Amino acid sequence: MFISNAYAQTTTAADPGLMGNLTTFAPLLIMFVVMYFLMIRPQQKRQKEMKSMMEALAKGDEVVTAGGILGRVVQVKDAYVTLEVATGTEMVVQKNAVTTLLPKGTLKSL
Repeated sequence: MFISNAYAQTTTAADPGLMGNLTTFAPLLIMFVVMYFLMIRPQQKRQKEMKSMMEALAKGDEVVTAGGILGRVVQVKDAYVTLEVATGTEMVVQKNAVTTLLPKGTLKSL
């Protein structure tokens, strides 16, 4: 009695076409591109550098392990490296535990 009936409009909306679809997916595409350049690409580069460093390990190299142990490489095998951590003290670690290759002459006390 006091409230009038509300009816939906019957006109059709315009078809968004190609630009409507593009603007819908543009933020998703931009977010993926940003994620690639900020996260995925630098990680792949770091992995490539680590792999080449591990392959290039040779006797006499000075390295730092993941646990913070500094040592000189005495022997290199397929998956393991023998490090001299003090005069007459050697330890065997996995190759992937080696994180940093130090410049020659860093460890003078060994």
